[in-house]
Amino acid sequence: MISSPSSYLAILILLISISLTKSASIEENLVQCLSFYSDKAAPFYASIYTPNNASFNNILNSSAQNLRYLVPSAPKPEFIFTPLTDSHVQVAVTCSKKLGIHLRVRSGGHDYEGLSYVSEIETPFIIVDLAKLRDVNVDIGDNSAWIQAGATIGEVYYRIHEKSDVHGFPAGLCTSSGVGGHITGGAYGSMMRKYGLGADNVLDAKIVDANGNILDRKSMGEEFFWAIRGGGGGSFGILLWWKIKLVPVPKTVTVFTVTKSLEQDASKIVHKWQEVAPTIDENLFMRVIIQPAASTANKTQRTITTSYNAQFLGDSEKLLQVMKESFPELGLTKQDCTETSWIKSVMYIAGYPNDTPPEVLLEGKSTFKNYFKAKSDFVREPIPETGLQGLWQRLLEEDSPLMIWNPYGGMMNNFSESDIPFPHRNGTLYKIQYLTLWQDGDKNASKHVDWIRKLYNYMTPYVSKFPREAYVNYRDLDLGMNKKNSTSFIQATSWGNMYFKDNFNRLVKIKTKVDPENVFRHEQSIPPLPVSTMQLKDKKCKRWE
Repeated sequence: MISSPSSYLAILILLISISLTKSASIEENLVQCLSFYSDKAAPFYASIYTPNNASFNNILNSSAQNLRYLVPSAPKPEFIFTPLTDSHVQVAVTCSKKLGIHLRVRSGGHDYEGLSYVSEIETPFIIVDLAKLRDVNVDIGDNSAWIQAGATIGEVYYRIHEKSDVHGFPAGLCTSSGVGGHITGGAYGSMMRKYGLGADNVLDAKIVDANGNILDRKSMGEEFFWAIRGGGGGSFGILLWWKIKLVPVPKTVTVFTVTKSLEQDASKIVHKWQEVAPTIDENLFMRVIIQPAASTANKTQRTITTSYNAQFLGDSEKLLQVMKESFPELGLTKQDCTETSWIKSVMYIAGYPNDTPPEVLLEGKSTFKNYFKAKSDFVREPIPETGLQGLWQRLLEEDSPLMIWNPYGGMMNNFSESDIPFPHRNGTLYKIQYLTLWQDGDKNASKHVDWIRKLYNYMTPYVSKFPREAYVNYRDLDLGMNKKNSTSFIQATSWGNMYFKDNFNRLVKIKTKVDPENVFRHEQSIPPLPVSTMQLKDKKCKRWE
């Protein structure tokens, strides 16, 4: 164990929590608790933002990606706490637990259902926002880096690039994702077919557990360490640091985007892609972005475009050879290809213009803020062309839909489903992300949500079954959710099996051991098994010995 509250301080903080008056506000109670227990060398007062504070809305909105959960009707926190040190996070957990104040934890704000900054089932609540904990310490000699949970994956990429042009890390495509939550869900990216997920390349971690202790891999044990690498955020503790393994990348990386419309045989080409993309050279990540667009033949009509957006770990000559042998249907040419560095290829995939300097990654700003609803699927058999035709028809019915198909195969086939909680491995051809986006707030939200639910139903025959799999980092409350003051194992099984398959039961056992009182909970957190009142009482007594 790295650090933990001493018995003396723990008893005093318990006495403080008992003595706080019921008439005091949540903020007053927590400030008293924090002030007693915090490191005087790192004052916290400037890190608390209440609705009366002029900066409150700016802080709340700063990293939230889904604008659906920032509308006036969405529940708001009593206040936001932005810790400056690891010890501040410890104190936040200890005090919220003792005072019975529900907390949500945000590292990058990318939770698709806003669970890191909104609580639909439990109020009042506070947000512990890790935005000020974003150090990245790269050790090229050790091929590793210690990264704080509040850093974005783009910052991590930049700091690696700063030290070496032949090292990288296989994680997300969206550079503004916070690494705390990103890696807890798996963290797929453009090098997953070569090196696996971000979570497959974690060497160590530091986490604040339900008792306010900071644990590393050795002190938490291998079961706990297994759970946090793909078991989803907000269930086991507050992640402080990851130690990641760096991977080799070539000095020359090639990128391209080739777009085909229905008028250019898009259906036949994407049908072929389903067979090719998961089996092609593992140095190539070639996703498909599918959306309606104005027809070039008739500007008053819409068509479907399929954009093949790719990163190849090598030069264009080798890439063209691979494509000619495996996927000549796309018609890739030398002119389509851009040779660049690994860091610039990451930015290309993320959607930055080619002339954007890498330093923009240090800003940690999102290029994607919308009102949206999302869903996910995994595909194990190619969708027939007749199925694709029905899909195109449904996409053309919606205002601003988007689908992204991410190929699997390569290294992803070499991991077993139970190596980490992320189970979507051998046999998966690709993952589908469904999105519908809009800009008019609550006004027509139900129309768009209904549309994507109908699309999801249409896709049922073409995707994985028993269970129908889903990606935990594309959180979807349509799959089921916990109720207020009730995290039911039976209810949670409905979505737990979809996210984790057989790993769900193992996650529940670990949750029951490390957080039996369910301190860390949200609408889709891992439930603990019921523990008798006497057992809980014994645990509390032992904690203060």
